[in-house]
Amino acid sequence: MEFPIIEKMHIHSLDGELREATIHKKIGANDYLADYNGVKCHAIYNPFVNHFYVDDKYGIIRDKVPGRNEPCR
Repeated sequence: MEFPIIEKMHIHSLDGELREATIHKKIGANDYLADYNGVKCHAIYNPFVNHFYVDDKYGIIRDKVPGRNEPCR
C-alpha cells in the first residue's frame, strides 16, 4: 500500500456513511492512522468489502497526553 490513501470510507459518527477521508500510515496489524475533517483517528480495513472503516467517535488520537499533575478534562 502506498500512503497517503484518499478515498471514500465508512465513517463511524455518520453511521457508516461513505465520505472522503485520508489514511496516513499503518500503525499496527489492521490499525491505520486516519484523518477525517481534521480529526486524527484510528481506522481498520475490511478486505472482504475492500473498504476502510474510520472510527472518529471512539478512536480519536489526541496530540498530547495529560501529565501526571494535569487535570483530565
